[in-house]
Amino acid sequence: MFALPFAYIGLFVAAGGWPGWRAFALLTVAMVAMRSFAMAVNRLADLRYDRVNPRTRMRELVTGEVSVRAAWVFTAGCAVVFVAACAGLNALCLALAPVALVWGAFYSVTKRFTWLCHFVLGSVLGLAPVAGWLAVKPEFALAAILFGCGVTCWTAGFDILYACQDVDFDKGQGLWSMPAKFGVGTALRLAAFSHVDAALFFLLAGYAAGLSWIYYAFWAVCSAVLLVEHRLIGENDLSRINVAFFTLNGVIALLLGVGALLAVFLAP
Repeated sequence: MFALPFAYIGLFVAAGGWPGWRAFALLTVAMVAMRSFAMAVNRLADLRYDRVNPRTRMRELVTGEVSVRAAWVFTAGCAVVFVAACAGLNALCLALAPVALVWGAFYSVTKRFTWLCHFVLGSVLGLAPVAGWLAVKPEFALAAILFGCGVTCWTAGFDILYACQDVDFDKGQGLWSMPAKFGVGTALRLAAFSHVDAALFFLLAGYAAGLSWIYYAFWAVCSAVLLVEHRLIGENDLSRINVAFFTLNGVIALLLGVGALLAVFLAP
């Protein structure tokens, strides 16, 4: 929901249109495998915390619905599928596959030692548009990097919002997060700042990619949705955090993806 639209942005913008079924299918498989791998590693790494956090006590590993052994087998299988998909794309994607796996797994331990963990998570999702670009053009380009920076700041911003739910738990467990480190009020302001940066990066990315006015129209709507997101919650009212975190950010990813694709296919 969050990363895949941006992977497609990189793919279609780099190709200047339809990239072909092979690149489309292999990138999709790689993205699903990478997402599943990173989420499984995160659940395994956080299992001891999930057992005592009231918000996460019903997760499958905690309840025993999925065994730890099965989770590790699943994780290894996702890694194999990811590498195989990258190998099918091109040599550069294959060479970078281990780096992506290590970085995707690394996020899960960052909350133990740095409040910048939100930006590490953001950088993992920020690989999506770069990966999409490299799938058809095995060379780094400014537009892809700017899209990646935008995704990094956007993800970090909404992850900070999400972490506000667990501020007391994180403090009690000695975990690092911006809300636990600086307080909810300051964390909300930092999240807003991150989203301003994200909007600027997305604007610059569209310019660097040479996208038409269609993209900028969708960009403007997404920027407005980001503003609404921050109006929904406050330091003393986090009751609408799920709407702000899941629903609106899903809308943003979808709209920006549609805007970029329309700008590519309807370019004069």
